Amino acid sequence: MSDDRRRRQLGARHRLAPSRRGRGAVDAARAMVALHSTDPASVYLSVAARSDATVAEIDAELYGAGELVRLLAMRRTVWVVPVELVPVVTAACTRAVAAVERRKLVRLVEDAGIAPDGARWLTTVEADVLAALRDLGDAFGADLRRAVPALDATYSGAPGKAYDRTVAISGRVLLQLAADGHIVRGRPRGTWLSSQYQWRLAPEREVIDEAEAQAELARRWRATFGPAPAGDLQWWAGWTVAATKRALVAAGEGEEGDPDGDVEPWAALLPGLDPTPMGWKGREWYLGAYAPQLFDATGNVGPTIWWDGRIVGGWGQRPDGRVVTRLLEDVGREGEAAVEAEAARLTAWLGGVKVVPRFRCPLEKELSG
Repeated sequence: MSDDRRRRQLGARHRLAPSRRGRGAVDAARAMVALHSTDPASVYLSVAARSDATVAEIDAELYGAGELVRLLAMRRTVWVVPVELVPVVTAACTRAVAAVERRKLVRLVEDAGIAPDGARWLTTVEADVLAALRDLGDAFGADLRRAVPALDATYSGAPGKAYDRTVAISGRVLLQLAADGHIVRGRPRGTWLSSQYQWRLAPEREVIDEAEAQAELARRWRATFGPAPAGDLQWWAGWTVAATKRALVAAGEGEEGDPDGDVEPWAALLPGLDPTPMGWKGREWYLGAYAPQLFDATGNVGPTIWWDGRIVGGWGQRPDGRVVTRLLEDVGREGEAAVEAEAARLTAWLGGVKVVPRFRCPLEKELSG
């Protein structure tokens, strides 16, 4: 498939063209395999770009219907995943990530002088946390620290650095329990911009073989992002070269692309960490030379403007919440009008709420003043 055709099909496959938008968060997550959630605002803005769902409607899908789950997964980042895909993602990615994180946490407990046997300490504290959650039901980290005093143990966040600070071990323990599938995130404290989540006991889920799960995840990724080199899947999933090759062989040939994917010309304003620009390691065919303005120093994408399958600019927000844009190339009158309409749509959707991306790129900082 040519790059031109790949770009044309993005509007349909990623639900970005107005005629292909979905109903809300579940549709968006299924279309994209999963939604980035390291920055909680990204989930809402990614859904808003792909549907007409309101914040309240997205809340209901995220926390009421049980159809979406937030978990640590590909590349050790947090994602919102359709519930039916949780066993696949867990076996394909999370299980390996959790094993690495457990070794790090055990070493941290010992190095910080919290306990001489980090593994034994962690096993005991995890059991106490799970018992507390059975008693409390949904609980924030502060609630669990009161119930399990061992969670108040601390360590040095950046030893020897000027910005060093003392950090409670509770956050790491809870993240480990979540990575191991024992607990899941619930509603946040405060608004939809908050990342202080309640925790609850996780339901029993099907256990899938790793190789089977990786093949299924490869099929899903290819249906959304293919055709693309194996290196793009390897980067997206956080796998080894060997695991990626095995997964693609097991996945078989399959369909890549949408034969009915051509849609009307479309514009989209996507948030930082949106799954579309973060779907490939090789980005030249849709990004061009704009990475210095639109990505931060560690490779996280900021807010982007798209026109017909290509990134053509970036956007930010003024202090009053108004969305402002900057095009980095000429997109013609039709493109300019479409971008202006999307900016007005997003300004209205936000309703005065100011979103500051967790990972800020140079152009967004400049536009936001």
